Amino acid sequence: MDYLENRWTDKEIRKFTQLLDNQLKLIKDNPFLFAESEKSNGLRKSVLSKQITIYYSILDCEIRIVTLFDNRQNPNRLINK
Repeated sequence: MDYLENRWTDKEIRKFTQLLDNQLKLIKDNPFLFAESEKSNGLRKSVLSKQITIYYSILDCEIRIVTLFDNRQNPNRLINK
């Protein structure tokens, strides 16, 4: 959170956290709603914004957030996660 507080306004942080909370609720309510990633078996991806994609996996009855990926990065970095 320190990173965001040092770089974003309070309004931007509130907007981002609300967007993230809403997306995580969608994932929680219907984990299979979003497509599987072409990058890795078992990973699903949910586009949060044009800059951020949530990658997550489903193991038994548990949803694990793998990463919030900055889409401006080299996509090959995702494979190393």
